[in-house]
Amino acid sequence: MELFDLTLHDTVDLINKKEVGYKDVVQAYLKRIDDVEDKVNSTLKIMGEEALEKAENLDKNGIQAKGLMGIPYGLKDNMCTMDVETTCASKILYNFKPPYNATVVEKLEQAGSIVLAKMNMDEFAMGSSTENSSFKKTHNPWDIDRVPGGSSGGSAACVAAGEAAFALGTDTGGSIRQPASFCGVVGLKPTYGMVSRYGLIAFASSLDQIGPMTKDVEDCAIVLNAISGHDDKDSTSVVTEKKDFTNYLTKDIKGLKIGVPKEYFQEGLNNEVEQSVREAIKVYKDLGAEIIETSLPTTEYALSAYYIISSAEASSNLARYDGIRYGYRAEDFDGLVDLYKKSRSEGFGSEVKRRIMLGTYALSSGYYDAYYKKALQVRTLIKEDFDNVFKTCDVILSPTCPTTSFKLGEKSNDPLEMYLSDIYTVPVNIAGVPGISIPCGFDSEGLPIGLQLIGKAFGEDTLLKASYAFEQATDYHKRRASL
Repeated sequence: MELFDLTLHDTVDLINKKEVGYKDVVQAYLKRIDDVEDKVNSTLKIMGEEALEKAENLDKNGIQAKGLMGIPYGLKDNMCTMDVETTCASKILYNFKPPYNATVVEKLEQAGSIVLAKMNMDEFAMGSSTENSSFKKTHNPWDIDRVPGGSSGGSAACVAAGEAAFALGTDTGGSIRQPASFCGVVGLKPTYGMVSRYGLIAFASSLDQIGPMTKDVEDCAIVLNAISGHDDKDSTSVVTEKKDFTNYLTKDIKGLKIGVPKEYFQEGLNNEVEQSVREAIKVYKDLGAEIIETSLPTTEYALSAYYIISSAEASSNLARYDGIRYGYRAEDFDGLVDLYKKSRSEGFGSEVKRRIMLGTYALSSGYYDAYYKKALQVRTLIKEDFDNVFKTCDVILSPTCPTTSFKLGEKSNDPLEMYLSDIYTVPVNIAGVPGISIPCGFDSEGLPIGLQLIGKAFGEDTLLKASYAFEQATDYHKRRASL
């Protein structure tokens, strides 16, 4: 197996055994990027020279490998990196270089990890296919004619293609879990407030969350150890007990109560996806878990509430991009209002404009009560649904997505159909609880299928334990895309 195919914890073991050096690891990933990037298109900026310099310093100083030391990673391009372009895959932020690092970047730097590249994404994290980037479309490493999912499609594709050992993505309505499902990797959306959002360029502030995308569950736990924890710079960051999540990676889940909501197995769910998820349920039964049929009755309203709330918050957050302070400015304009109008018209893509218009409408006088207030009321009901289920269940099990990856361009002209890709992931963000997608099979065309597990707020330990047990009983996570 090549170095770029290894998990990060296997790579650390090799470095400790002196079988490879830090520089060897970085060089292996850079060569892999050279070999496959023209097919995958997952990166927006590669920082090869800086990465090699950091690796050489680790080798020179004889630093012992542990945790994330010397491990190269990919960073979704909506997290700020000091003096390095951070564009959100949008023309309106082209060439923007923040004067500071996001907290997660600082934390990974302190852990010794090496940022290798900034990853492509849907513009301002709005999309389910990574076709909405202003710069390029990313392809799925399992079939380059298909989408990698979105909006963290660049992060998922780079891990699946072996272009980075792990990556960070962001999840507003499923943007970590849906691309993880399409690309056959592990993707965790932590509890809202568990990982600092300081330095994350906001899409919908009450829903956004940063999380890891990795080759297996153990890697996921290691990355979560590094990036979680309270941050004074983020007022929504929660003070919680610091845990070592690798301590919860055991095969013993006897007596674990797993809820299976009937609303997630109805019309619209692909037959092969359903079959794989039902096989996964059997695996859990064999491991000694107790399967409980349950119900989340407000599921049908989640998608509508999500698009009202997220678009309303986006219309407010994106008002700052006016062509004055930073980013793109129209060249020809006649007065201040014309400058605003042309800069925003030329700088934003069509999906971003669509959501700004929708959000502005929902917040406007006369419609606020009918749409935004109603969506917030639905949000409360959805949260109560989850609370009720968690009175009798430890985790909830469902498909991550109703289908496997679709063809590039297949849903580009039908935004409503595209939005349905997130139908099983959106309720998790609305309730603020954690969710993870792990590989649970492949369809007849060889495309990965994802299994979603949902936990109680700050129940990542149980979530990772359940995920790890399934992973150890199967081998889906060991398969790699051939490019």
